[in-house]
This record gives sequence, C-alpha cells and structure tokens, in this order.
Amino acid sequence: MATDRRTALADAAIGVLAGTGMRGLTHRAVDRAANLPTGTTSAYYRTRQALLTALVQRLVALDQAELQAIGNDTPPPRDEEELAAGIAALVERRLTGDGRQRSLARYACAIESVHHTELREILVPRENAAREAVRRFLAARGLADAEAEERTVTLLTCVDGLVFDRLVNGGSVPAHEIRGLVAAALR
Repeated sequence: MATDRRTALADAAIGVLAGTGMRGLTHRAVDRAANLPTGTTSAYYRTRQALLTALVQRLVALDQAELQAIGNDTPPPRDEEELAAGIAALVERRLTGDGRQRSLARYACAIESVHHTELREILVPRENAAREAVRRFLAARGLADAEAEERTVTLLTCVDGLVFDRLVNGGSVPAHEIRGLVAAALR
C-alpha cells in the first residue's frame, strides 16, 4: 500500500509542478492535489528535496515506459517519412494531455537539476526501444555505429528543443520541421 501511496503522491506532485511551477510544489499542495489529509505527503517524503527526487524518479519511469512501449509496439521505420511520422506522434503526445503535464514538469526539473546534481543523475537520458529504433534506422542508412549514435542524440535533442519551444511559446510542430530534422540526421 505504501508503494501505491508513494506513486500517487509522485503523480500528484507532477501535476502540481506542471500547474504551478517549482515555487508551487509544496507538501500541502500535493496533499490537496492527491485529495489526502494535510501532512500525508510529508509523512512519506519528509523534505522538499525527497519529494522532488521522487517526482523526478516517477517522471523518468513514466517516460521510459512510454518510450519502451513505442519501440516495442511500433514496427521499425522503413523510410524517412515513417521515422518522421513516429517522431511527430511522440512530439504530439509530449505537447498534449498528460504528456504536456509531464513535459512541463520535466523541464522544470531539468532547470532545477543545475543546482542539484542528484536530480541530474536521475534525468540522464537512458536507453530504450524507441531510441534504439532511431539508432538502428540511421545505422541501416550506412552510418557507422558511433556516428549513428551521435546523430541519434543530436536528432532527439533537437526534437526535445522543439517540444520545449512549443511549450513555452505555444503552437504545434509542423511535420515539415520534423522531416527536416530527420533529413539533416541522414546527411
């Protein structure tokens, strides 16, 4: 039961952080968001840093599960268009609904990690099936393994930058921008 409660509190904390920013992330705000009695969050996470660490760990777990599912459930892209379409679908998920909430929380945590290295260690990009699919796609186009890895990181970092920009400035990411990034990765 404690694990379920911890997960529920971390999920509520993600929503609070996305909705109110880092200054609004308090134990009481998480209690309210989770519809739990005052003091519940502080009973599970004594300090704000402990709460923030749990939030970041939960974000990473949710992101990894999503990316693993994408990589496992989607056939490998056969051409640039399919790769661009897959990336566009991910971008759309990151800009809408729960994905938007997680993205807002993730970027707030990334900024916070500049001052808290333990958070940075949790946020380090990880291997997952979706990332591996991009790397394999680029390698199949004649890139050496090291170059395919480097270009995968560059491509995904650019996509991440587009998501960040649209979260801050609004709007969506047009398909031609994604196709342009994919084409650049193949050059």
